[in-house]
Amino acid sequence: MRIVKLTYLVAIAAFTLASCSSVKNLAVPTMETAVSITAKKTPIGEEEFNHWAHADLATDTIPGMSLDKAYKFLEGKKGETVIVGVIDSGIDINHEDLKDNIWSNPKEIAGNGIDDDKNGFIDDIHGWNFLGGDGVGAPEQLEITRLYAKYKNRFEGKTLETIGADEKAAFEDYQKYLKAYEASGGRHFQTMDRLAQIEGNFASVKTFLGKDSFTIEDLQAVKTDDQKLQAQIGDILSLLGRGLDEAAFIEYYETQKKNKNYDLTFDGRAIVGDNPEDITDTTYGNGNVIGSTESESHGTHVSGIILATRNNDIGLNGVATNAKLMSVRAVPDGDERDKDVALAIRYAADNGAKVVNMSFGKNWSPNSEWVFDAIKYAEKKDVLLVHAAGNDSKDIDTKSNWPNDSEDKVTEFADNVLTIGAMSSNYDENLPATFSNYGKLNVDVFAPGVQIYSTIPNNEYARYNGTSMASPEVAGIAALVRSYYPQLSASQVKHIIMNSGTEINMEVLLPGSKSQENPNGKKVQFSELSVSGKVVNAYNALILADKMVNKS
Repeated sequence: MRIVKLTYLVAIAAFTLASCSSVKNLAVPTMETAVSITAKKTPIGEEEFNHWAHADLATDTIPGMSLDKAYKFLEGKKGETVIVGVIDSGIDINHEDLKDNIWSNPKEIAGNGIDDDKNGFIDDIHGWNFLGGDGVGAPEQLEITRLYAKYKNRFEGKTLETIGADEKAAFEDYQKYLKAYEASGGRHFQTMDRLAQIEGNFASVKTFLGKDSFTIEDLQAVKTDDQKLQAQIGDILSLLGRGLDEAAFIEYYETQKKNKNYDLTFDGRAIVGDNPEDITDTTYGNGNVIGSTESESHGTHVSGIILATRNNDIGLNGVATNAKLMSVRAVPDGDERDKDVALAIRYAADNGAKVVNMSFGKNWSPNSEWVFDAIKYAEKKDVLLVHAAGNDSKDIDTKSNWPNDSEDKVTEFADNVLTIGAMSSNYDENLPATFSNYGKLNVDVFAPGVQIYSTIPNNEYARYNGTSMASPEVAGIAALVRSYYPQLSASQVKHIIMNSGTEINMEVLLPGSKSQENPNGKKVQFSELSVSGKVVNAYNALILADKMVNKS
């Protein structure tokens, strides 16, 4: 599931609920990258904040990636074009700050209905859409919903004593899925019940007033002994007092009704037309990589972080230069299918991508072996995969998070995956993003992921939060290194990025550790949150790459 920004409507949601292994050497030297800098004492200005991720800790006292410094190092050097695959929800490839950097399949003729390059995909001009349909992908369930629904009719109402011995293992799976489904969906079901109640409140008050609309003053003037009506009016006044009106409520409620995450009967695959349980059924999808405006916002934002056109005096500067964007749609509004992810990775690898960004993830993966095989396939093709660690404030050394590059959460089965945690602009105990997942074995490095400014559809721009934003920051650095030092392998680039990051020697708040019982949270050394214990540094990465290539 892609990680979506918070909107102003989150206030409604709050209202409804109110009442891997260590770094391998691989001949990649480490760098002395520890710093001792005091926190910035003045607030970051508005314009400066739009690009804080590119700042340099030593010169700006902002814990960015030293990107501006990196480009000074590159002056006079020439790089090669690198294809960057973005597996996401869809991308506005016509955006003013992206359109000049879109990959075009040189062997495919647009619109002729023929697989000209015989790669198995007809008219894949700018990538491929594994979500099917006319480009407007349907919503999807969460994976736990699909797993529970698969067993529900078979086992609902039964006990271990009433089933045959040959079904006991499946029944135990059903019980596990039922428990997880109810735990995961509890807040959603509570929210929907509350929204339905608020909708009823609006209807009852309108009937009482005899009006189709009303103001705060209308409600305050009501005199009634009906306690139920009094409570309904009080509820609405509380909502309006938060600056929210009926139109905003309706918009939010309608959005939630479209959410199929926990809908047990929904068939999100009907629009696609394939068998999602058959990895050999690959003839589905189309070349429409844009999608709908609603669904492509996430992918467009991710893409801009990586390769928005630099120095064109509009929007922002992407991290990479000499980069071309390959759009691969495989992430719906819900949990992605293992099959789509596996085939998307293979598509990118087969069609020339050298870096692939994957800003998505989920808690369950019934066909993880398909994705494992795809990761290994990409490794053979020398493709670096960069993956968002997730936004659940959890330790993914002990909690599930898919996809990943370790079956046992200890030993990596491939060496071409970077898993990225998110950090903020606060160079103090609040450096890790409060939402970021972490893991001493399974998160490789941290990168800026809070209030990141980038492209969104229709030539607009916005700030989003998430490890979804941190991952493309690193993918951009990887593309930059692979452009200027193409001799280096995906594995070498991975370890260059990890070994060259800025080491943070301070105690920080453990993401998710604050609670009512522990309002101050728990402090740990920043180095305990990832394999490298560092935050990415583009300048250092290029210096280290240059030393490796030129043996200086």
